Amino acid sequence: MRNLRGTYVHRGDRARRARRIRHLLAASGFALAVTLVALNRKPQLTTAEAAPVVEQSGFSFGFGEATRLRNELETTKGELDLVRAQYERADRVLKYSSRYHIAGDLSASIFDAALAEGIDPELAFRLVKLESDFNQHATSPVGAIGLTQVMPATAQYFKKGIDREGLYDAKTNLRVGFRYLRTLVDQYKGNTKLALLVYNRGEVAVRNALAAGENPSNGYDRLLTKGYKGKGVIE
Repeated sequence: MRNLRGTYVHRGDRARRARRIRHLLAASGFALAVTLVALNRKPQLTTAEAAPVVEQSGFSFGFGEATRLRNELETTKGELDLVRAQYERADRVLKYSSRYHIAGDLSASIFDAALAEGIDPELAFRLVKLESDFNQHATSPVGAIGLTQVMPATAQYFKKGIDREGLYDAKTNLRVGFRYLRTLVDQYKGNTKLALLVYNRGEVAVRNALAAGENPSNGYDRLLTKGYKGKGVIE
């Protein structure tokens, strides 16, 4: 048999043996490491111990804290409701201002006065538009004054001591005019159209027409409420 020592084949065998030895050493090292870890681990308890129960004697503190949080929640809710109401008001005032091409402060005055006197703002804006075209200095040939075209004698009934000059004040005029309209709606048991006719024509003219069996409408009520679906008043 040929002696292969020192040849290419022999050198190849030696390299393969060296690789096997390295692999064996690596495997042995890994096994040794696993063994050491296993030996050093602390055994787990087979029965878990229950965590000690800490008794709290602060029942009054817990109740007080809950009450405080509840009060804070109610306060926050109230603040949110207020912000929501303010936003809704501003939104509607802006819409009326844009629809009728009037200043924001006048739109706000009409809106607020209507709500204060129990009149639906939608109807209130229609009335002011038809009566004075939003001119607070408007004066009719028969002496009706201001935004709602209220007569001085009628105004005296709802605001003692008011004079003609006072009726040119926008906020005063709106409150008096809307209060008068609300009184008429109540007087005629929710008949808004009839109340509007009395507001425009006067009670005597409407009563005489009704007594004669005639329709008291002069078209004012139809013009003002065209497309209107509300009740005229709010509670």
